Amino acid sequence: MLENIRLSFQGIWSHKMRSFLTMLGIIIGIASIISIISTIKGTQEQIKQNLIGSGNNTVEITLNQGNYPYEVEWNGLPDGIPTVTDEQMEEIRSLETVEAAARYVVRNYADSIYYKSTPLNSGQVYGIDDAYFSTCGYRIKEGRGFIPADTENFSKVVMMDQTAADALFSGEDPIGKTIEIKAEPFIVVGVVEKKVQFEPVINSMSDYWTYHEAETGAIFMPIASWPIVYYYDEPENVVVKAASTEEMSDAGRDTASILNAALMDTTGEFQYNATDLLETVRNLQSLSESTNNQLLWIASISLLVGGIGVMNIMLVSVTERTSEIGLKKAIGARKRKILIQFLTEAAVLTSIGGVLGVISGIALSQIISKVSQAPTAISIPAIIGSVLFSMLIGIIFGFLPSYKAANLNPIDALRYE
Repeated sequence: MLENIRLSFQGIWSHKMRSFLTMLGIIIGIASIISIISTIKGTQEQIKQNLIGSGNNTVEITLNQGNYPYEVEWNGLPDGIPTVTDEQMEEIRSLETVEAAARYVVRNYADSIYYKSTPLNSGQVYGIDDAYFSTCGYRIKEGRGFIPADTENFSKVVMMDQTAADALFSGEDPIGKTIEIKAEPFIVVGVVEKKVQFEPVINSMSDYWTYHEAETGAIFMPIASWPIVYYYDEPENVVVKAASTEEMSDAGRDTASILNAALMDTTGEFQYNATDLLETVRNLQSLSESTNNQLLWIASISLLVGGIGVMNIMLVSVTERTSEIGLKKAIGARKRKILIQFLTEAAVLTSIGGVLGVISGIALSQIISKVSQAPTAISIPAIIGSVLFSMLIGIIFGFLPSYKAANLNPIDALRYE
C-alpha cells in the first residue's frame, strides 16, 4: 500500500498542471461546503447567544392564566394557588437536569420608586430567596449581600443592578442611601452585576420584553420583606439553572410538573409554564438550517463534476500507461494489484484536493465573515468528513478506470503504442 501511495504521488507530481486541474472541481466543492457549514454553525451559535446569553442556562417557570403570564398587580391574588414550599424546592433541586434553583416574586412594571425626587421609571422589583443571585449568575459589585438577619427581621433593605443605580443616583454612591418603594423607606446595601456580561440583540418587541430588565434596571429585596409593600402569599415563580444548555427544556418542563402537581385550582385555568428559550432557539436554527441546506446541495454539484473529472483523467492515465500495465501483468501482477494501484492513485488525488478544499473553505469563510459581518464557526467533524468524502469520491469514480486497467489483456497491452 505504501508503495502504491508513493507511486501515486510520483504520478501526480510528474503531471502537476493536469493533476491540479483535475482536483479543481473537488477543491471548489469542498471549499463551498466547508464555508457554508461554517456559516450555518456560526449563525446557529449566534442565535443561541442572542437568545440564551453567555451560558447562564437559566429557565424561569412562571404562573400562567391560559396562555398569558398571570399579573398579580392587575388581577389580584388568584384562588387555589399556594406558595412554593421548601419541600418542592428540595424536589426541584434533586432533579438530574437542575444544578440550582431559587424562588422569587416580581413586579415587572414597578412604579412609585424614588430616590428623593428622582423616579425609577418602568423598573422591576424582585423579592428573592437566598439562592437567587447564585442561580442567576449575579455577583456583588459594591456593598454587601443579604444576610440571614435581613430575612429574620423583615429588614427594609434592597440591592439593585447598575442600571437602576445609574437611573436613581446619577453617579452618586448608592450604598447606605434610602429609597422609597410605595412610600416605604428601604436602605440600599449593595449593587450587583452579572458574572458574565451579555448584550442582548433586540430585533423585535418580543425580544424587548424578554430582556426588559436589562434595559430598565432591577431592584431586589428579601422575599420575607415583600409583603411590606405588596401582597402576602403571592404566587411565587421559580428560576432553575440547568446542568447544561441542552437540558434547559427538560429542566423547565420537570420543574413545572412539580409545581403544577401542588395546584389546588380545579378549573385548570392556572398552570405553571417554563419560558423555553431553547425551544425558540431550535426553531430558529431549524429554519436557518433548512434554508442553508439547499445551498449545500447546490455546492455538492461541484463534487459531482469533480468526480467526473477524476474518472476522465484516470481513463486517460490508463490509456497512457497501457504498456506499463501489460508489462506488470506479464511478469505476474494480479488483477487485484493493478486495481488497487489505480484506486489508490484516484483516492490520493481526490484526498489532496479535499485537503486543499478544506484550507480554501476555512479561508473563504473568514473572508465572508469579514465582508458580510456574518458569524462563522469552523466544524472539525465537517473538515474530517470532507476529506474522507473526497477520498470516497476518488474510489467511486476511479473504480471504472481501475477495473479497465486490471482487465487489460497483457499481450494486447504490450503491443499497444
